[in-house]
Formats: sequence, C-alpha cells, structure tokens
Amino acid sequence: MTVITPKFGMGASVLRREDAAFIQGQGRYTDDIQPAGVLHGYVLRSPVAKGRFKIGSTDAARAADGVHLVLTGRDLAHLGDLKSGVMQKQPDGTRAPTRDIPILCRDRVNYVGDAVAFVVADSRALAQDAAELIEVDYDSEDAASGTATALAEGTPLVWPELGSNRAFSYHMGDKAKTDAAFARADHVTRVEFINNRLVCNYMEPRSAIGEWNTAENRFVLTTGSQGVHSMQSILVGLFNIKKDQLRVITPDVGGGFGPKSFVYREYPLVLEAARRLGRPVKWAGDRTEHFLTDAQGRDNVVTAEMAMDKDGRFLGMKVDLLANIGAYVSQYGPYIPYIGVTMSTGVYDIVALDVSVTGLYTNTCPVDAYRGAGRPEAAFLLEKLVDACAHDLDLPVEEIRRRNFIRPEQFPYRTQTGRLYDNGEFAGHMDRAIERAEWKSFPDRLEQSKAAGKIRGVGMATYIEACAFPGSEPAFVELNGDGTVTLKIGTQTNGQGHATAYAQFLSEKLNLDIDKIHVRQGDTDELKAGGGTGGSRSIPLGGVSASRAGEDLANKIKRIAADELEASAGDIELSDGVARIVGTDRSIDFSAIAKAAKTPEDLKGFGEFVQEECTYPNGTHICEVEIDPDTGATDIVRYTIVDDFGVTVNPVLLAGQVHGGVVQGIGQALSEDTIYGEDGQLLTASFMDYAMPRADNFPFFHFETRNVPSTTNALGIKGAGEAGTIGSTPAALNAVTDALYRAYGVKHIDMPATPARIWATIQEAGAPKAAAR
Repeated sequence: MTVITPKFGMGASVLRREDAAFIQGQGRYTDDIQPAGVLHGYVLRSPVAKGRFKIGSTDAARAADGVHLVLTGRDLAHLGDLKSGVMQKQPDGTRAPTRDIPILCRDRVNYVGDAVAFVVADSRALAQDAAELIEVDYDSEDAASGTATALAEGTPLVWPELGSNRAFSYHMGDKAKTDAAFARADHVTRVEFINNRLVCNYMEPRSAIGEWNTAENRFVLTTGSQGVHSMQSILVGLFNIKKDQLRVITPDVGGGFGPKSFVYREYPLVLEAARRLGRPVKWAGDRTEHFLTDAQGRDNVVTAEMAMDKDGRFLGMKVDLLANIGAYVSQYGPYIPYIGVTMSTGVYDIVALDVSVTGLYTNTCPVDAYRGAGRPEAAFLLEKLVDACAHDLDLPVEEIRRRNFIRPEQFPYRTQTGRLYDNGEFAGHMDRAIERAEWKSFPDRLEQSKAAGKIRGVGMATYIEACAFPGSEPAFVELNGDGTVTLKIGTQTNGQGHATAYAQFLSEKLNLDIDKIHVRQGDTDELKAGGGTGGSRSIPLGGVSASRAGEDLANKIKRIAADELEASAGDIELSDGVARIVGTDRSIDFSAIAKAAKTPEDLKGFGEFVQEECTYPNGTHICEVEIDPDTGATDIVRYTIVDDFGVTVNPVLLAGQVHGGVVQGIGQALSEDTIYGEDGQLLTASFMDYAMPRADNFPFFHFETRNVPSTTNALGIKGAGEAGTIGSTPAALNAVTDALYRAYGVKHIDMPATPARIWATIQEAGAPKAAAR
C-alpha cells in the first residue's frame, strides 16, 4: 500500500514559516520594543556570596542625573516573595520548609548576584552609574558552594536556622526488596560521578517591560517567556490583584529551554516601578547577569550500584543522589530531581529499586528546570552504570543491554517508581543504530586511529523519557473575513516552529495552504488560559487539540457552504480556500462563507485533547570519538541516532529539535562547566571561561526514526523536544570513556571531559595498557 504524504499535513517536510523574518532581522523581541517615554532599570547585585548587609544611604543615587526612582527591600514590604509550590513529600510524610526568593534582599544576601536595589533612570547607563552611588555595607561570611561538601562537618550553613544545608529528602522504591536482591547477587557494580552544573545560555538574554494604565487600573508586562498564563498567575498573587488587572505579552523569544518559564525578580520590579512613575520601565539583562542570576541546571553528585546475576541480568539498583538547588527554592526546583528519579530504571527490566535524593542548599544561583529537567540526569546515571557493569563482567555493552531490556511482550509495563510505559521496541532501535553506525567495523577504524597516534572509542546510550505530561492544551480557531484562519493556543514558541507545526494540523483538516493560517500565542488578553511550553507538551497535547479544532471548523464551514449552495453538508469538500460540491464546479470561497455566517460562533472551531498518561519517547544514540593523547582534544567523528517518537509530524522540524538537543547534551559531556570558588564567586561567568559547543565541534548527524505509535496520545505522538539532550550526554561520555578504557584501562572520567581533563587522566594512567576488551 502506498502512503501519500499530504502537501502540508502531518508527515510533510514543510520548511519553517518563521525563518524568513528571523533571517532578515525582522524578528520582534522584547528588547526591540521601545514604548513612548520608556525609562530603564538596573539591578544592583551582591558582590559577595553570603553575608548581612546594610544600605547606608540612597540619597546620592536618587539625586544623580536622570534618576527617577530607587527601590530597596524595605520599599517592597507590600509584595510577597517568589515562592515554589512543588516540594514533594519526604519519607516521613512531611514537606520540607522552603526558602523563598525576595524581590529585593532585605538584610542578607545568599549568592553572588542576589538583588539588593533597583534603580530607574533615563538610560541603563545612567541607572548603572547611579547604582554605584548607593552605600551598601556588606558583612561577608564564609560560603557553602560545593555540592559534594554541602553536608560535610564544618561547611557553613546557608540558612543557619535550619541547622543543616539539607533542603529536603525524597525516597523511591523498596529498600528491603532491593537489599534482598543485592544479598543474592553474583556481582555488584558501583559508580560515583558528578553531573555538572550548566548555564542555559539561550541566544536572547532576558528582558522585561512594565507598564501601568491608570485609567484601566491594570499592569502590562512584556517579556520573553515559555507561557504567559503561568507568569500572570504568579504575578497577580504577588501583587494581590485580580487576573484581569495584569496583561502579559510575549513577542518573539530567542530560546527558552526551561529557564524562561520562571518569574524572575525583574518582572515585578518593572511593574512596581511603572506604577509608581506612571511611565513604562524596561529592564534588559546582559550576558553576565544571565550567568549570575538565571536559573541554572543539573548539578548532582551521585553514587549508584547495580546487583547482577552471573549472566549479567539486573536484579536491583541502588542510587544515592545529592541535588544542589542553590541558595533559594526556585519555582520548580525541588521537583526536578524528583521527576528525574521516576525514570531511574529506564529501558531495563529492573524489579528492585532503592533511590534516595537529598536536596542541598548552597550559596549559589538557584537551580531549576533545564532542557529535560531531571530526565537527562537519570539517563546519564543509568547509562554510565550499565557501561560500567558491562566492563566489570567483560560483556559487550550492547549485549548487556539486550539481556536486560523490557521486552515488547511485557508492555504495558509498570516500573518500580510507578511509571506506566505503554509500548516500546528497545532492541529494535538499538539494532538499527548499531547497523547504521557500522558498529561491527569499529575495530578497523580503531586500528587506523592507532596508526595515526590517536585513541578511539565508541559509546551508546539507550534511553526513555517521560514527557507530554497528563493534561490538556485547548485550541481555538476562527475563519477570518479575508478567508484566512487564525489559531489561538496557550503554548509559546521559543524557536521550535509552532507556527509551522500547528498550521500543518489545521491544513490537513481544512485543506488550506499553511500561508493562510495564522498562529497566535503570547497574550493573556487574547486567550484566558494556557499551559505554556515545557516538557515536550506543545505538539502531543496542543497539536491534537489543534487538529480537533480544525475538524470542528471544517464541519461548520461545510454547513454554511451547504446552505449557500443548496446542498447537503456531506456533499461538500474543502480545497485551497474553497468549499465545493463534490463532482461539480459549484463552489464558494472561504471569505464569502465568512460573510454568510449568521453568528460569529459559526466561524469558530474548538478542540481539546485531555491526555491521561505521559508519552514515553525512547531511542538509541551512538557516538564515536577520536582523541589525541598528546593534547586530550576530542573529535566526534560519527554520530548516529535512531529514535521512537511515535509519529512524525514534520521531519524537518523534528530533525532540528533532535540536532539542537544533541549539541546541548554533548556540550555538557565535553565542554560546559559552571564552577564556583570556595568563596562562592562564579569563576565561569562569561564565554571566556564557559565553553559553549560550536558548529565545528560536530560531524554530520545521522538521524532516523523507528516509530511505535503511542497508545496514550490520540494521534500516536510522543514528545520530542527534550530527547536529544537525554540520549546524547551519556553516549558522548561513554565514547570518551571507551577510548580511555581501551588504551589505558581507565574506567571513569567526570564531565565535562575537556582536553585538559582527558590529558591529565592519561598522564595519571601512565603507559598505554592492553585493551580491556
């Protein structure tokens, strides 16, 4: 049977409609917007990581040229702190107390970059100059900056009244059952490692514009976000106002990756200043502020053990995870390690699990969701451990995986953390990836590297993630008077291509060119509710709703056309903006249909898909590297991906999402690292010290899908936005470790595996050893 892919519908490789404007510099970002009479804000930030402070005088700053307002913590007593509501239950059933983020610190600071004062002036430069005139006396104290040492005796306490730097404790699994599995095991493999802290570094630094409309008694906030409605909800609570007293607008967004989901201090600050001054107030952060203050990602220290029988089959797993959450509890911060450990057993049939998580306070920037939000951490933990198990038992890494995969006949499969996988063919995509990566001929390439004085390694990761979490994302569509169609939906594009993907769903139902379909997001006045973008939810949830809304509108258009053409609605077909009686030349175009409608509701379609369970995308990544032992420099020479995303909506957009995620994941594995000194100073606060991956660090990616449609999603779609980061980090580090193991017998290297770290590891290992396998 021949499958015909529609020109613009699902499965079509439609190029991104958004790109022409972006390429030509016609994007409209927050910092491009200049309201009449706008003033500019600057945040005075703490230069010390921990200590009490007193503001002696702000008189000089208030009197400085161009200054209109100076705010300190005591000026904001009427505002609450930024709170987190996602603390999970601890083993004793309690929820740990939080330490919330003050809009401006009142008497103590807790990390370098903590907000102390806000100055508003005619320009940012004038505001910054004036901020330097504020007299602040800091009584600096010793800081706690390291994850591994946060609970050690003698480490300073971030919050002394808590008596510990322990922020919370979680537990999953069955300890007694796991202990029994370990007691009967023939072999136990143990690994210890660091999951390094990352700075997101989206292309567009954050900015915000606050406005106050006295006549309407309402605020307007314009800012880059991952969803305007969550911003609105949090801020109206902060100001103790009604929802209709705050409009939130998000224009174009230059990357989000999680950290643009959160309400940061600058947003209430520009609103408060605008209300006091009666003029728009803008704050635009620079790259240094981004490094210092935007929520950071990862930062775990992990010990993990696997119990196995004599054949290498997994009997049970133990994990002890320390999760650094920074100085305060960020918006979703406590939930990130929790959701991560729900995926502890990955694609493997592990029937006994004992996982302990300890959240830690340190005098560092708060940690929160970053692309994958806990699931990359879980996949890295497991795939690093599985490779170590293979080495210890002298088994091929692919064979130990094959012996322990959840088999197709075991689905639906309930994991030890309660996750319910609907389906998967894990050996299938691993075998396909092995074939495409030419895995069996690796020894030939290894010999070529040896002849050139290089070492070579190949690593794989087989992953599964939970995403598109239960819930819905309603879609509203309307036929316009000019025959075009407008979709309104509460997700938020950050560069993924929503205007293209959503238009494809509607095009399929309306048989309409996607250039005549407009997608509207990012305005709380246009849409009263929405879940925003995150957790790979936009297409699995929003796409299905858009499809249903398109079908609803198509039926209404057919009914109106049938009345106008004196025919039955069942005899009407839609094509290229025209409704036609099948088999005739009698037709009416969409603009005439819009004019013929008796009520506005006749031109509106609605769709909502409520999903009851997550989707579970999965796949195999294979990375091959060549390393120069004289310098430690690593070249990625091959990279192969075979993923299961259920159904492909747009192959071009999908490949873009996967490629971007792979680059971010490999960036963590090989180059990116956020380093704080013992005094809490951020030592990697610019691109001079923080090494982002570059295009010339990567080869051509081979990417393909081997899809098994989801049974929990109405269209069979599994989310794809985060998957690239989940498979790539362990695949890349496993490849580096494999090279070091083959040449020097080295079984472990921490991330990032920089040239300096690899070189030092080789020097410590000494002369090359016979290959371990």
